[in-house]
Amino acid sequence: MNVQTDISPADDQAILDAISKWLERKVAPVAAQLERDDAYPEELVQDMRELGLFGAMIAPEYGGLGLSATTYTRIIALISEEWMSLTGVINSHLMMALIVQRYGTEAQKTYWLPRFATGELRGGLGLTEPDAGTDLQAVRTVAKRVGENYVVNGGKMWITNCIQGHVLALLVKTDVNAQPRHHGMTMLIVPKFNVETGAPLAGVKVGRKLSKLGYRGVDTGEIAFEDYECPADLCLVGGEEGRGFYMATGGLELGRINIAARGVGIARRALREAVAYSQQRKTMGKLICEHQAIQLKLGEMAAKTKAAELLVEHAARAFDTGVRVDMEAGMAKWFASETALEVATEAMRIFGGNGYSTEYPIERLYRDAPLLCIGEGTNEMQRIIIARQLIARSKA
Repeated sequence: MNVQTDISPADDQAILDAISKWLERKVAPVAAQLERDDAYPEELVQDMRELGLFGAMIAPEYGGLGLSATTYTRIIALISEEWMSLTGVINSHLMMALIVQRYGTEAQKTYWLPRFATGELRGGLGLTEPDAGTDLQAVRTVAKRVGENYVVNGGKMWITNCIQGHVLALLVKTDVNAQPRHHGMTMLIVPKFNVETGAPLAGVKVGRKLSKLGYRGVDTGEIAFEDYECPADLCLVGGEEGRGFYMATGGLELGRINIAARGVGIARRALREAVAYSQQRKTMGKLICEHQAIQLKLGEMAAKTKAAELLVEHAARAFDTGVRVDMEAGMAKWFASETALEVATEAMRIFGGNGYSTEYPIERLYRDAPLLCIGEGTNEMQRIIIARQLIARSKA
């Protein structure tokens, strides 16, 4: 999908400036406490609705901002510098929305996208199961066509926005015997309640909120479906079975670029904190920034952070052309997430004992960073994807 937008560079900068002011005034004073309490940021989510972030990449004709992926990744990196968890609330939602925007019927776009754009309906992507993470073809959640409806049975876990959110793009099996397996996979849009009346729907049960090392505050949980019914015309994305795997992997392209942008944000914040601290802390009678050992760390941290920024921009620009960007997204995701982890770790070493203290942001960055190496496809898988795409493109 080639994003078409009338937003000018000046408008982009105005959006970034508004978000910067919001982060400074509203997020910075409360992020540390919300993270420690693992409390859902209700007020900040409402602010994000008012800023239009739930419609960031939804086309203007459906009520969204129609931002390019390039601008969107800058927003994500900016927010991640302050509190990465907030980006998960937006990103999971937009992956769901862009699946509808890319692959949905016109009736589905008209019905769902305006509600997604305003944040009236918020949600995420229901892919992962206890035995199906990177191997999406192993999902066991099943949907059967019964008349004009689908009946869904199964469960998902590690799903962002499944507790506080309202709707999921759900990857299911509609043909468990299909070979290859992905030919039997389908994408459904499944709300937790009747969108028109607000009444709860039978057959859907939200499970526990999962306790996590980092990425706290945002809800990550379990959700189960037992004889859950949804109408095919609104819920079967694109009106066609068997294309769910393709839709999921298409959605993950943006997810991986988002993860990479989060990595840039974490790396930038960790680097900034480390540089500032090195100019204040003294050992052996001089500032630690004057020690060559610290300079070596800072130099490598700065170079890798800048390289990550450039890879993310490259991937985002490629995404904006509308072509598949598995390789570009994989490169950005792998390098930026590994950079975030490395820079956060080196920053903690520069801080010494204070880096381990909750009085400084370094320990939070250090806990948040490992998720990026796992989420939206492990980094081991990213390297395989990069290699396969490299070989395939070389043959072409």
